[in-house]
Amino acid sequence: MKRRMVIGLGVVFTMGAAGLACRGKTAPPPPPGPPAVVVAAVVQQDVPVSREWIGSTDGNVNAEIRPKIEGYLLRRVYAEGSFVRQGAPLFEIDAPQLKAQLEQMQGDRAQAQADFAKAQQDVNRFRPLAAQKAVSQQELDNAVSAAQAAKATVDARDAAVRSARLNLGWTHVTSPISGIAGAAQAQVGNLVSPSTVLATVSQCDPIRVLYQISEQEYLQAKAGKGSLGDLELVLADGSVFPQKGRLLFEGRDVDVKTGTITTVALFPNPGNVLRPGQYAKIRAVTEVRKGALLVPQRAVNELQGGYQVAVVGPDNQAEIRTVQTGERVGKMWVIESGLEPGDRVVVEGFTRVKSGEPVDPKEASATEGK
Repeated sequence: MKRRMVIGLGVVFTMGAAGLACRGKTAPPPPPGPPAVVVAAVVQQDVPVSREWIGSTDGNVNAEIRPKIEGYLLRRVYAEGSFVRQGAPLFEIDAPQLKAQLEQMQGDRAQAQADFAKAQQDVNRFRPLAAQKAVSQQELDNAVSAAQAAKATVDARDAAVRSARLNLGWTHVTSPISGIAGAAQAQVGNLVSPSTVLATVSQCDPIRVLYQISEQEYLQAKAGKGSLGDLELVLADGSVFPQKGRLLFEGRDVDVKTGTITTVALFPNPGNVLRPGQYAKIRAVTEVRKGALLVPQRAVNELQGGYQVAVVGPDNQAEIRTVQTGERVGKMWVIESGLEPGDRVVVEGFTRVKSGEPVDPKEASATEGK
């Protein structure tokens, strides 16, 4: 029994040594192949170049609602933040003294009308008597003058009545325009006067967008090298407003602190979707680059303030080139110099590429190359 176990161990030991000897003679693994990369061809085409400016929305007309008379605010008629039409009532002012003034003016007018009627009767009576020499011409002239003065007094009293009635009508404050009525700035019971701002009504259809353009952009547009028309409006959530806008006007001066000109665009705003004070980004096509060279933005790599791309030649040899970039158009980048039409650039795997060494290129799909 013991001998067999020794023999068994000897066999195991002998086989283990043979295995180690075989392992020492194994061939080394083959060297790795060229690194795999994804490439896309340089595209040449006409490219519309857009610019963007940050701005904010504003009412096309912002009307401050002020009373024309002095009195105590009796009630607010409209719903704050709602759309009101031109002539719609907004506030009512309690001014009982105006009613009393109207009644007094009406009484004065009635007295003046009675005096005029009496003076006219005197003239009608004196005319035939003057013809018969029963009264003097002087008496007739005096009667005519008195009738004319009485008529002038009646006209003055009529004007006073109209003025008093107009003042009384101003106790009802109405909207001068159609638009969105803001929050009331005066409370019921406050004493208000023509200097008091009761609320603001903004005309929001169309709506204005105020933004700043640089002096250089302004000069380029005036020289015919760019356009500030056909405007798009990008909202705070990144969505594009469906209505196209147009340039309304440019400011009269350049801000010496910022070197910019205040510019105003006008956008249709059906349904008053946009409100004053919203964030707005204006986008416009300023020029069309003819035959521009385009590469995907992920093919361009920044290094120490410069830009590089990896170009794969027909023999699959890689070359690192320094390029000069232009505008970004969507997910593509305009290349001013450093590339030629038809060049293949690495869009994935740039860090594995060494200039002058081969790579294993794989063509990017239509979606990967953009």
